[in-house]
Amino acid sequence: MLLRFRQTAVLLAAVVAGLTTQSFAADGYGDLTGRIIFDGDVPKLLPKINKNNPAAKLPACCAIKDTANDSLVINPNNKGIQHVFVYLKKVSKSAIHPELAKSKQAEVVFDQKACVFKPHAMVVRTDQTVVVKSDDNVAHNTHTYPVFNQGQNFIVAPNDRVGIKMPKFNSKEPLPMQVKCDIHAWMQAYWLVVDHPYATVTDADGRFTIPKLPAGDYTFVVWQERVGYLDKAMQATIKNGAKTDLGDVKAAAARFEIKADEKE
Repeated sequence: MLLRFRQTAVLLAAVVAGLTTQSFAADGYGDLTGRIIFDGDVPKLLPKINKNNPAAKLPACCAIKDTANDSLVINPNNKGIQHVFVYLKKVSKSAIHPELAKSKQAEVVFDQKACVFKPHAMVVRTDQTVVVKSDDNVAHNTHTYPVFNQGQNFIVAPNDRVGIKMPKFNSKEPLPMQVKCDIHAWMQAYWLVVDHPYATVTDADGRFTIPKLPAGDYTFVVWQERVGYLDKAMQATIKNGAKTDLGDVKAAAARFEIKADEKE
């Protein structure tokens, strides 16, 4: 009698799970796109390090050319802002599109060239491993500043093209975290650690795309390193089989607080 009850309970749970999955799948998935633009006159920032600056003590590596200020990168042709994070803070695991449930890339590469981190901004999922490499002929170090995870601080040898594999992150982070090289203080980058696929970084035109979002109403976070929150609650409605285009999302120039001594 007990065995029959257990079998019935298991069968009922399977049926309910199947109905739930089918009901959710019927709502479908859609894409989100848009462009973050600088609303004002585009400033021309001084380089972080001038090739003639004595602070650049390693001319063979760091002072081959001026090192641009990558804390605010604006396309002068269309005012698109690069390196802006657009993401959901959380989403139900059961709602994630099956094709995105697991990252397609098990590893993501974090590199450095001419004393510049590449990429400057990136998204890392908790099921991915970060491999830190160097294409410079001097040593660097990678120093992370997470809130919930264990911070890392290690040396990367010159011209290490094999790389150092970091431990996977145990949990998501609430905000993009800073990554620094303590040897070369101007080298900074930002990583957003998430436990889902619905996060991205704007490209050189300020554009972003987040594919295969479950249909519904959402609140997205828009974050840029000089400002912090550009928007804590950017609203978007995703419809089945459709692309929701938010168009140009303006970021007021005054919010970036660009100092006079930062401009050419």
